[in-house]
Amino acid sequence: MTAKIGLKHVHAIAPYVGGKPISEVARQFGLDENKIIKLASNENPLGMPQSAKEAILKAAADLGRYPDSNAFHLKDILSLHLGVSPDWITLGNGSNDILELTARAVAQRDDAIIFSKHAFAVYPLATQAVGARAVEVPATSAYGHDLDAMLAAVKRESSAAKLVFIANPNNPTGSYLQADAIEQFIAAVPSETVVVLDEAYNEYLLPEQRYNSMEWVRRFPNLMVSRSFSKAYGLAGLRIGYGIAQTHLTNLLNRIRQPFNVNSLAQAAAIAALGDPAFLKKGFDLNRAGYTQLTQAFEKMGLDYLPSSGNFVLVKVGSDLEAGARFNLALLKRGIIVRPVANYGLPEWLRISIGLTEENAALITAMEHILLVENQVSP
Repeated sequence: MTAKIGLKHVHAIAPYVGGKPISEVARQFGLDENKIIKLASNENPLGMPQSAKEAILKAAADLGRYPDSNAFHLKDILSLHLGVSPDWITLGNGSNDILELTARAVAQRDDAIIFSKHAFAVYPLATQAVGARAVEVPATSAYGHDLDAMLAAVKRESSAAKLVFIANPNNPTGSYLQADAIEQFIAAVPSETVVVLDEAYNEYLLPEQRYNSMEWVRRFPNLMVSRSFSKAYGLAGLRIGYGIAQTHLTNLLNRIRQPFNVNSLAQAAAIAALGDPAFLKKGFDLNRAGYTQLTQAFEKMGLDYLPSSGNFVLVKVGSDLEAGARFNLALLKRGIIVRPVANYGLPEWLRISIGLTEENAALITAMEHILLVENQVSP
């Protein structure tokens, strides 16, 4: 009989499951990989910018050496880009790394970590990993963060409240919080409670939605802003993100992060991508056009969807608890991968990443066929 090894709170963790890989769907359904469309993981449909590809080829010549553990050149460029000191920046193996490092740095067993229902799945995972208590606050009627209720939870937990996660825009719902509401929330949170503002989709905000969260970092010593190169910058496969906070927080993260957590190729690609505003604009314009293309089609099909400020749309494909899974399977059989979100408490919905124009069109055609021919959802 094998002895049970490991901590109880670790055994309780359900591992994170990403969007299905193209190769897996090809094997499962006997499909041609080259014809499969993946709209499941909020990746940039343009892929990696050419500038980053060229930087990677150049950096590859020196892969026999360890990467710069402190990423001096990347931090230097980021500091100019953000208007903060380089020592306010912590690099991570994706922004996911920043979220988990922050939880490890400030919370421990029986502390309270607070987040919204229908928010990013990594928040409860990071909470469980440190043995803390997850305090999930009910969402608003529009499936967004209820900041008043979250603040009440912080105050109710009192000194046990060590960390709050806020996503803006939120994944998977796409909901957006007004800047003044976020600022008022941070100002009201006790200084001993750290607030993580997760801005993984920040670059997709409309011009009128944008705000300067770096000003808040300067004002609030308990604020950590996390961002990613995976989405708008097209570097998802290289796993690179970063956090911005005052030095007493970044020093904590640097004590526990792996010394070479961001590899040389990722650092080189990120530097190149930061210097390629044309690619960023092209991706933004494509995303807005794709959002219009998809949402107009959903309206024509009579499907409810949530307004989104990210590069994805959450669409309701039925009224029963099996609707999302059933519709997802029908799409997979047609070689289209989207994201069911039952694990977020939304079993009737699917999250669909915005793709290239032709990818969006293929999805729309498939959805229309499922709705009208198979009658899985009333049109």
